[in-house]
Amino acid sequence: MEFDEVVRRRRMVRRYDPDRPVPDEVLLRCLDNAVRAPSAGFSQGWDFVVLRTDDERTRFWAATTDPGERADPWRSGIQDAPVLILCLSHKDAYLDRYAEPDKGWTDRSENHWPVPYWDMDAGMAALLILLTAVDAGLGSLFFGVPMQCHPAVHEQFGIPGGRTVVGVVSLGYAVPGPKSPSLRRHRRTGAQVSHWGRFGRQ
Repeated sequence: MEFDEVVRRRRMVRRYDPDRPVPDEVLLRCLDNAVRAPSAGFSQGWDFVVLRTDDERTRFWAATTDPGERADPWRSGIQDAPVLILCLSHKDAYLDRYAEPDKGWTDRSENHWPVPYWDMDAGMAALLILLTAVDAGLGSLFFGVPMQCHPAVHEQFGIPGGRTVVGVVSLGYAVPGPKSPSLRRHRRTGAQVSHWGRFGRQ
């Protein structure tokens, strides 16, 4: 598939065929491509927890669902995804890397960082997983974990305290479903979001 077609076909898929597993070679290709993402200082402060058994996925959904929470059609469709990839960032890898002699900082202060590049880089790695999925004919979705559920997810899957769950990618073969009402907002064009020379000049 041509690159432009991959980009244009990328959608956030919320309904999956539970009876069609993701082939191992496709899953490994997704992960191999993820680590080609940009990484400040080549810190590579990312990890991916791959959940693909019924037990693993059930424990994830249990850890991210508040007791008494009413059924959500959005969630029920995603729960059919045969693979979940927890995308983790590792802030300390960046703070350590930039305290090394070739970077010129003498401490690990977060004040050097205008934005949390450890989270940004993990997000870019997740995007490469999404694009690889499209190229392989799969559907995918990037979604977040509610803040109050992070401790339970860490505990369930042995995630060290120094890692942050930036988001989760669901993977699988898409099945038709209703379109997100958010799509009524329409996609802004490149011309609408571009500012030439200074903000406001288009």
